Amino acid sequence: MSSPTSPVFTETEIAYLATQRLGRLATAQPNGTLQNSPVGFEVNTTAGTIDINGFRLASSQKYRNIADNGRAAFVVDDIVSIEPWRVRCLEIRADAEAIEVDGRPLLRLHPRRVISFGLDEDREAHEMTFHSRTIL
Repeated sequence: MSSPTSPVFTETEIAYLATQRLGRLATAQPNGTLQNSPVGFEVNTTAGTIDINGFRLASSQKYRNIADNGRAAFVVDDIVSIEPWRVRCLEIRADAEAIEVDGRPLLRLHPRRVISFGLDEDREAHEMTFHSRTIL
């Protein structure tokens, strides 16, 4: 079975993200203080975005941060094995928006840079190839 296509994410990235439930969203407060929050997420393959919703999202600091400056970084990673050491990671640097969809608050991340490693390789961490690309 093939993965849905996306204008932003590769099939390998979509397949990996589909196996994960939790990511970490980094935002910046107006005074420059950084915040990193664990969040649930969905991949919107049609729009090529990461969509984040959650309990009391509209009243959260991360929502206010994105509404204020429209920038975010998002990481999903895991450890496949500790012996040998085997990790996978997908980092997304994004323009972001705090919006409402169907009457519910939503954070929508529009990737501008995607960096990944370990998603399609079965090698030790120091031998893995980093894949990175800029999305216009």
